[in-house]
Amino acid sequence: MSLKDQITEDMKTAMRAKEADRLLTIRGLMAAMKQKEVDERVTLDDAAIIGIVDKLIKQRKDSISQFAAAGRTDLVDKETAELKVLEAYLPQRMSADEIATEVAKIVASLGASGPGDMGKVMGAVKAQLAGKADMGLVSAAVKQALAR
Repeated sequence: MSLKDQITEDMKTAMRAKEADRLLTIRGLMAAMKQKEVDERVTLDDAAIIGIVDKLIKQRKDSISQFAAAGRTDLVDKETAELKVLEAYLPQRMSADEIATEVAKIVASLGASGPGDMGKVMGAVKAQLAGKADMGLVSAAVKQALAR
């Protein structure tokens, strides 16, 4: 079953179970997917959907930090619940050690030697690890690998 089908089934299940908060989050995800399909005139594959989920998760994390700084625990709780629903659609994430190993392999294969090669390395790493790893950790690993 494709990820898109799984999301549709989860939406139906949330409707039947009358889980309003979960349903709202899934509908938001479906709307973001539909918007990308319409804007780019494409049919999304699992990798593209994971990219959308990653983007929505990043937005939720940013919102949580902002609401926490403002002392809005009610909104922090709401965003945290949405974050948990969205994280269910991501594949298993790579650990920091696995990321460092992959980045080291890519840096060696490209022959990158310093911080000036960051863009070239990040492009290659992003293509290989998109959806599998947190890009914040990937960026830190690339910086560390190029600093040596």
